Amino acid sequence: MQRVFGQLVLLVLLSELSCNQSIVHERAVLTDSVKVEFLHAWNAYKQYAWGHDALKPLSKQPHDWYGTSLCMTPVDAFDVILLMGFSKEAAKAKKLILDNLSFDKDIEVQAFEITIRLLAGLLSAYQMDGDRGFLRLAEELGKRLLPIYNSRTGMPYRYVNLQTGKIRDSINNPAEIGTAMLEFGTLSKLTGNPIYYEKAKNALVQLYNRRSMIGLVGTWINVETGEWVNKTSHIGGAIDSYYEYLIKAWLLFGDKECKEMWNESIKAINIYLADTTHGGLWYCQADMDTGKRTGTFFGSLEAFFPAVLCLSGDIERAAKLQESCYKMWNLHGIEPEQIDYASMKATDKRYYLRPEIIESAYYLYHFTEDPKYLQMGKRFFKDIVKYCKTEAGYAYLRDVTTKEQADGMESFFFAETLKYLYLLFAPKETLPFENVIFTTEAHPIRRVKNNK
Repeated sequence: MQRVFGQLVLLVLLSELSCNQSIVHERAVLTDSVKVEFLHAWNAYKQYAWGHDALKPLSKQPHDWYGTSLCMTPVDAFDVILLMGFSKEAAKAKKLILDNLSFDKDIEVQAFEITIRLLAGLLSAYQMDGDRGFLRLAEELGKRLLPIYNSRTGMPYRYVNLQTGKIRDSINNPAEIGTAMLEFGTLSKLTGNPIYYEKAKNALVQLYNRRSMIGLVGTWINVETGEWVNKTSHIGGAIDSYYEYLIKAWLLFGDKECKEMWNESIKAINIYLADTTHGGLWYCQADMDTGKRTGTFFGSLEAFFPAVLCLSGDIERAAKLQESCYKMWNLHGIEPEQIDYASMKATDKRYYLRPEIIESAYYLYHFTEDPKYLQMGKRFFKDIVKYCKTEAGYAYLRDVTTKEQADGMESFFFAETLKYLYLLFAPKETLPFENVIFTTEAHPIRRVKNNK
């Protein structure tokens, strides 16, 4: 009897070993495949748009956001090039950035996008590569962005002229107001100048202090008067990364006030925005003052939230929400920008090559080691290749139902979408999760000490 039991145990162990070996092999194959697709897109950028902000993959033409290049794609992509081990490509990108990138330009830029793509990209480049040229550029950019905080409340304006410091647009949203803490805070820690941390932190606090009596924020606020212009509350675009940075500022800097703001915020979110009345877990739109539901829309940007829930320790809720996100993806074989989850109909049929659902699969796999998240990632990767790949890189989709392509490949396709796919499949030691906090643009930032 003991002999039979021993044989059964051995068979189970051998079966588990075989399964694990199969998973390791599949992950290795997928890791290599992601690298191949990265090079396909990167080489297209080099051939048709080198030195410019981005590539338009269908027309094979370069695109610059403001009529002059800020090296958006090379800066955004640099850390993932290093992670993938493409040393020759990294050297080329580094030379381009350090030789050509200048912020002394008479152009008006959107501070939020410049912060998450360029400032964050330069900071992670410095931490991973070590060349102080990246830090000098980051500090120059940080100084040129500071005027946005010159409002009565301390919350930032949306636009600033990099050369003159002229600011514009006092009507801003929580995401653009609150998504600078990691970048500006890291710049303070690396340079020893506290002003960046102080300005970004004050903006977070000022916004939080204007939440409603039930703990919610709205979509648009006047940064001069502090009055809400749009009181619709949700977790999607225009609010999303405000919540993300509350908890990440705590994890990166040990800022206890940010932790308290997150704890209070997530209570209100789960009371008034979480919705289980339509099958599964979703997050709705509601009036910030009353909590009354005003919409049942959910989309690709909301798909970031399982990752944030993982960081907060709420794995159960994160897993449930990821299942809903996966349903959204499977409606048409690739996710639309937005659906009405009450009817499960697409209300915005575009797919912008977004990374958020992949990001959440990566976090969930890290915390649970459940292979189903690898299979989700495999599905995401294969569908993106199937529908978005072009002769010259990757194109976003104008319509997920017809799979009609459109002429755009944002820099975040490199910085986030391909990076999270790669990290999901690659060995954990490729980038130890515990050593970094990812910015909203997926730039890994290490915990740093003040240089003073």
